[in-house]
Amino acid sequence: MERFSNRLIYEKSPYLLQHAHNPVDWYPWGKDAFEKAKKEDRPIFLSIGYSTCHWCHVMEKESFEDEEVAELMNDTFVSIKVDREERPDLDSVYMSVCQRMTGSGGWPLNMILTPDKRPFYAATYLPKESRFGRVGMLEIIPRIRDLWKNSRDGVEALASQIVSSLEDLSPQPGEEPGGEVLHSTYEQLLELFDEQHGGFGDAPKFPTPHNLTFLLRYWKRTGDDMALWMVEKTLLSMRLGGIYDHTGFGFHRYSTDARWFAPHFEKMLYDQALLAMAYTEAYLATGKKEYEKTAREIFRYVMRDMTSPDGGFYSGEDADSEGVEGKFYVWTEDEILAALGSEGEMLKKVFNVDKAGNFREGGKNTGNNILYLSKPIERLASDLGLPVEKLMEKLEDGRIRLFSAREKRIHPGKDNKILTDWNGLMIAALSKGAQAFNEPSYIDAAKLSADLILRHMPGQRLYHRDGESAIPAFLDDYAFLAWGLIELYEATFEVSYLRSALDLTEEMIRHFWDEAGGGFYFTADDAEELIVRKKEIYDGALPSGNSVAMLNLLRLGKMTSNYEFEKKASLTGKIFSNGVLQAPSAYTQFMSALDFAFWPSSEVVIAGDLEAEDTKAMLLALRKEFMPNKVVIFRPGLDEKPEILDLVEFTRYMLSTDRRATAYVCRNYTCRAPATDAGKMLESLRAVH
Repeated sequence: MERFSNRLIYEKSPYLLQHAHNPVDWYPWGKDAFEKAKKEDRPIFLSIGYSTCHWCHVMEKESFEDEEVAELMNDTFVSIKVDREERPDLDSVYMSVCQRMTGSGGWPLNMILTPDKRPFYAATYLPKESRFGRVGMLEIIPRIRDLWKNSRDGVEALASQIVSSLEDLSPQPGEEPGGEVLHSTYEQLLELFDEQHGGFGDAPKFPTPHNLTFLLRYWKRTGDDMALWMVEKTLLSMRLGGIYDHTGFGFHRYSTDARWFAPHFEKMLYDQALLAMAYTEAYLATGKKEYEKTAREIFRYVMRDMTSPDGGFYSGEDADSEGVEGKFYVWTEDEILAALGSEGEMLKKVFNVDKAGNFREGGKNTGNNILYLSKPIERLASDLGLPVEKLMEKLEDGRIRLFSAREKRIHPGKDNKILTDWNGLMIAALSKGAQAFNEPSYIDAAKLSADLILRHMPGQRLYHRDGESAIPAFLDDYAFLAWGLIELYEATFEVSYLRSALDLTEEMIRHFWDEAGGGFYFTADDAEELIVRKKEIYDGALPSGNSVAMLNLLRLGKMTSNYEFEKKASLTGKIFSNGVLQAPSAYTQFMSALDFAFWPSSEVVIAGDLEAEDTKAMLLALRKEFMPNKVVIFRPGLDEKPEILDLVEFTRYMLSTDRRATAYVCRNYTCRAPATDAGKMLESLRAVH
């Protein structure tokens, strides 16, 4: 018997394709759905999720695959499915509605709309039948149908009221934030900090790496050791916990408990990128090898499991396999012993494995174990009476055996979308790692992704998804990719990447900048018109496009002496200042941009021959220092008209001295005496950092 297929069968999104055989008559978001709703005078059932969302799978199985529910939906609504990762603009608007109407949000996100896209009902997970106070689909659909037929005036009034309330949320300009807000942000993070387990707040606990990178900058600025301790405590606790995949590397999405033990098992590309940057910067700040090791392991995971044949980075991996969350990642005692042989008993202790299982579900032992370390390696080695190097050797041998055994299991689903914004973050992370660890393979991986995306651009306009022209790019795509290209330029000094970063930034200003109030809209001026055009600044699981764009403008302004960029960065600070000042710890990427603006930043120009040993040594010395508020330009030392002069004219007379690598350290466009010695260069930099 041939399987039923709805209209989603023609889509490319893995999430939409997951629903292509539901008995629900799903439409993708588009004019066909809205025209049908208007013609037949039906409300719209809008369901938003993503392919690695566990509760999206649960709701699909319970409700959308159910014939009774589907019949009700098909008789009542025009039903639309949206992948939030493909259409973050829709997700942002309707999630704001859900949060205002219900006080909370999450995915799956389910909205009821009028045919002109105005919402009047919001919910997250909806079971088939009502239970424990949560309304079910079989109950809510008849209610909605009755309201639509018999109380239309009330529905229309509510929908109009909701849209008006969204319009009232537009940020109002304030004064430019002062440097004191950086201290307020630190104090709020200190108040939220979990001194026992690291991280901020209680369960569920998210990594939020931009909190940590802000704290590293605050520590560098003030010398406050507590800020550094908060970073180290968090990074070490996460690396020991079950949120880290000790077998195959990479971090899971978040911890369901306060101690980083029991993860929600999905893995997202953006988490890997942002966490790799945090561990890389912690290594530069402290010199501790464990941070380098973790960053390298994250990169290894991404390059092994999350990279397409043409070099783009996939979006994520599911939490579920064979219909069970975490099944791919957990182990029974017998499985551990079978895989590890004679070392099994010892490594059982190291990874806290027992017969009953350490992973409890519904208050019951399952026999399954999440691998985690209860102590740092040094202390475990001491407890076992082994040299640290010997224990690390045994752990790596055991990990390889476990990985080989795990590879025979059915893998979780992979979301193979190649999103421009998330690839931009990974390009930035790899480029930072390449510099910090002197690792050319990371440059190769970053270049493949960057070249893939830039190759598929129509002129200077981006797509949100590689090769998918139906989805124009959003602010995050421009801002995050420009970030990656700035980092890639500093890793390679290939002028084309800096040129592309500047071109993207100009295009971003042209289509996203608010000329009236300042700041960037999330959608372009020629994008599909939604019920409201939003500006985002909240730095949540991902930093906001405005926060990243603000720092890009400051960096590019310094690199190219473009005062207009710096002016727009200042206006961005002003437009969001009133909201930011109320809860500064929610805007830590924004605070990192402010830190760059307020703390004297440096421009470093290296003149020389990139292939010469003295130039390599000078760059190596520069890249081993944690000096986040600097930009670096390379100028071929004896070339009178190098390509870089087209973009960075002020380097015209910065030539090599006696054919030696020469560093020019500048602050606020005033330069110190050139240095041909790496030590002298660092002295000049440390004097201003």
